[in-house]
Amino acid sequence: MRVSARGLAHWFAGTGTLFAGLDADFDAGDLVAVTGPSGSGKSTLLSLLARWEKPKEGSVTWEGIRSVGWVFQNPHGTARRTALDHVALPLVAKGLSRAAANNQAESVLARFGLDAVAGRRFGALSGGEGQRLMLARAVAKAPSLLLVDEPTAQLDPAAAATVNTAIGELAMDRAIVVVATHDPDTRDACPRTIDLRVHAVEHAGGGG
Repeated sequence: MRVSARGLAHWFAGTGTLFAGLDADFDAGDLVAVTGPSGSGKSTLLSLLARWEKPKEGSVTWEGIRSVGWVFQNPHGTARRTALDHVALPLVAKGLSRAAANNQAESVLARFGLDAVAGRRFGALSGGEGQRLMLARAVAKAPSLLLVDEPTAQLDPAAAATVNTAIGELAMDRAIVVVATHDPDTRDACPRTIDLRVHAVEHAGGGG
């Protein structure tokens, strides 16, 4: 299983080139941070890897990718549903019995330090707990490619620390995980980093 980027360059109307000349391979089991200042194209690169957007230059190819999961900056959940429900219900939708789904969900919640709040409603979770829950739900769904966009951007330092601890749990077997972040602690939780500052060159053809 692999995602390959070759010669990627991207820009938007009225802007300069975000990045250019980006070559990278992402293989099963990889946990990769994408870093760079605000506006450098971190979220855009995730969209390109997901093939939600077509690069202005270069290509993105997939081998063996069956599904894509996303975790966004702000945790989105159903206020009245419990943390356990948020992880178990997608598993029920995939065909597991509720009992089997609950057992699997409890195991995943424990990996992210959320076993103590499994019965708590989403609306009562802290920001850090909510973000960790979104990570846990994504892991339970077992996507081939998991894209995590600025997971600590809206969190205070204490909550961010709990999420960064959980980032290390994202290295799932047979999954590719790419995390866009401006947080050096999130970066350090990932074994590999792509720094978009290295690719921040002006596009000669006129990205503006």
